[in-house]
Amino acid sequence: MRDKLFNLLLLLSGVGVILVAGGILYALSTESLTAIKEYGLLQFITSTEWSDRSQSFGALPFITGTLMTSLLALLFTIPFSLSVALFTGEYFKGRRVATMVSSLVDLLAGIPSIVYGLWGFYTVRPILVSLNVNAQGFGVLLASIVLAIMIIPYASSLSAEFIGMIPNELKEGVYSLGATRLEVIRHISIPVAGSGIFAAYILAFGRALGETMAVTMLMGNTNNVPLSLRDTGDTMASVIANQFGEASGVKLSALFAIGFLLFLITALINLVAKGVVHRIHK
Repeated sequence: MRDKLFNLLLLLSGVGVILVAGGILYALSTESLTAIKEYGLLQFITSTEWSDRSQSFGALPFITGTLMTSLLALLFTIPFSLSVALFTGEYFKGRRVATMVSSLVDLLAGIPSIVYGLWGFYTVRPILVSLNVNAQGFGVLLASIVLAIMIIPYASSLSAEFIGMIPNELKEGVYSLGATRLEVIRHISIPVAGSGIFAAYILAFGRALGETMAVTMLMGNTNNVPLSLRDTGDTMASVIANQFGEASGVKLSALFAIGFLLFLITALINLVAKGVVHRIHK
């Protein structure tokens, strides 16, 4: 009887996950129909105009802003997160200093995004302005830097876990052949843990795609397509947060359509990542 109850609980949990995902997809798609019928899906995605006056709403500025900031943040994240992961999972694994660094990384991962936004506004922005890197004080570069700092703890913590799971016997066998620490990392640690590290970066990238408050505070909140790192703009998540409360009619439907596109982009990235990880394991 206990086994049957446990199996039923597992079945209900699995069905519940499917129902929640299906409910999200259904709600977003049905609420998006008004905007999609009004403009057409292709025009909605490729249009650069977002205007309350003309009642014309296109998603391209926000798609561009989302991809630019997220990809740039991921590019900034890779060297720093991999260094932290190797420090805690390889070089000083099991030592007190690695435990301290891991605890600090976990603490940074739990900080709310709005706190990162405040920190970026009052710390990173003045530095960039003083260096004349970002004369406007806002923009893609500023948002990307803060996003990178936000997702580094996720990527480094997960990567360190996968690196730490490599059997010591495998590395000791390579050391016995005269390999250096760097050679072991290059030819054993990173290749063996490669799929896990890749998955960690995909999860961090997904966090950057959906980030809202920090980007809202730092990117400038304009409806134009950002063409350089110094341009202002908006992302798909932040434009929904900024304009959802006052939206109605076709504009409200357009915001739902942006959320629907963000859902599809995130799902597509996760599917691609799973496919890559599956190929690596094969």
